[in-house]
Amino acid sequence: MAKRQGPLESLVNEVSFWRDRRVFLTGHTGFKGGWLALLLHRLGAQVTGYALAPDTTPSLFAAAGVDQVLDSRLSDLRDDSALTRAMLDSHPEVVIHMAAQALVRRGYAAPTVTYATNVMGTVNLLEAVRHCPTVRAVLVVTSDKCYDNQEWARGYRESDALGGYDPYSSSKACVELAVQSWRKSFLAPAGIAVATARAGNVIGGGDWAEDRLLPDVVRAVVAGQPVAIRHPDAIRPWQHVLEPLAGYLTLAHQLCAKDGRYAAAWNFGPDDDSAWPVAKVVDHVFHLWGQGCGTPSVQGSAQSNAPHEAHWLKLDASKARRALGWQPRLSLETALAWSVDWYRAYYDNPTDIARIRAMTGQQIEHYLALKDGVHG
Repeated sequence: MAKRQGPLESLVNEVSFWRDRRVFLTGHTGFKGGWLALLLHRLGAQVTGYALAPDTTPSLFAAAGVDQVLDSRLSDLRDDSALTRAMLDSHPEVVIHMAAQALVRRGYAAPTVTYATNVMGTVNLLEAVRHCPTVRAVLVVTSDKCYDNQEWARGYRESDALGGYDPYSSSKACVELAVQSWRKSFLAPAGIAVATARAGNVIGGGDWAEDRLLPDVVRAVVAGQPVAIRHPDAIRPWQHVLEPLAGYLTLAHQLCAKDGRYAAAWNFGPDDDSAWPVAKVVDHVFHLWGQGCGTPSVQGSAQSNAPHEAHWLKLDASKARRALGWQPRLSLETALAWSVDWYRAYYDNPTDIARIRAMTGQQIEHYLALKDGVHG
């Protein structure tokens, strides 16, 4: 069942704001970026996407034909000249920056690339904004892992210390600091509102990234193999991908419509009852998949020499609830059910792009229709 929405109706439902709005979106070839591109298309925005080609096969970008709903530019954030040209060509009013090296374990394997992409790529984007006279608002998406994680029971607030044990997490903290500097030094004086958004552990159809739980479970189910997971007892606060994306668009709207008080950092995280141990999520996905997938057989565990990964990390999203009227709409059970439905539809016919895009669009429509928070 879905959760009840807050007292303010989501600004995502105000289609009039996004209709014909010019948006420059980085990372549109990724999982979250692909969903956001399709959501913005549904709302009538004119979107230019800028990113590297998808780094997984399959990918949401290819499966749902995301390139058919926007102006797709395949290029590198580290190429500052190409990035600036693409932004100037698209004349955006809103910039949403999601492109990143987004995996913790890949950050250990390639720390230099991680910092070059995440930190200098963001600096290149902020510099491109400075040269683009049409931009009014910028939203930079970082990560819940940007905090100095002490594995407290309470959720981290936007005022808590930044940090990051591993290179990926540290790079996201560096991005937060870079945005603060460019906001104060260049963008706010020019009348451009810039904010950061922090979220993590999103799930949904179309994610095939390595070292993420749901894609790992789906790959195992499809192959008829046991699920290998590193930390079965680790607790994560899971949320469907549309939850933070709705928050991002609500925040971007406010950045355009209001004064500078929204130009800050914002958390978007689920409620406490969406924090499940990894093993429980695995069991539930097998249950939802049903006949033909066997029974869960968890193999593997954390090794003593394995790279460090947090056991517990939770966000306090009370600021977004209070100031933006945003809060999660979907229970974790519903989020997992939607995800399994999507993957089953894909594997029934992986080459039917129109069908997969329609399935994705149906879930977007269903989400947007939850005005009273009641999901049947």
